[in-house]
Amino acid sequence: MNDERECDGALVARARSGDARAFEDLVRRHTRAALRVAFAILGRQADAEDACQDAWVRALEKLETCRKPERFVFWFLQIVRNRARNMLDARRVRSAEPLESESAADLADPRGSHRGERLRARLEKALAEIPQIQREIVLLHDLEGWSHREIAQAAEISEVMSRQHLFQARRRLRELLGAEALGDLSDDG
Repeated sequence: MNDERECDGALVARARSGDARAFEDLVRRHTRAALRVAFAILGRQADAEDACQDAWVRALEKLETCRKPERFVFWFLQIVRNRARNMLDARRVRSAEPLESESAADLADPRGSHRGERLRARLEKALAEIPQIQREIVLLHDLEGWSHREIAQAAEISEVMSRQHLFQARRRLRELLGAEALGDLSDDG
């Protein structure tokens, strides 16, 4: 990610001057991480995708306000967090159903689910049980390959806290899922 971030400043400058391809490059480069962050907050893939789309539109509209273009990804992930939290608040107001109801329904109906879908539902339910910061860190570190330094910068915490959150998240996920469900998830932090 370090090499990519070095180029973000140049891409932002080109996008600000009207280069649509530069903005498309930013979208391609950072959408996966943005989806992980939104999913950590919302717990539903479809909602995470909606939050990311909204965040990209907002980022394009507000690109001139990005004060440190070389740190675009951190600025953008904050937009994603804000959008996801707003969606979560709106969903809570509109719905009396538990947030994890979709995953629980998938687990209860094995006829319509394959083993992988059931495992994914179990994982989503377990992720919903840990604090949002821990979800975000485990998803960015274990699925996106971000370093603790990069996570610390994005979350505005220390590297030590990033490691601690990852350790606690993995421990809690093992409790909820059992060690075999996590496969070869390591504790090397």
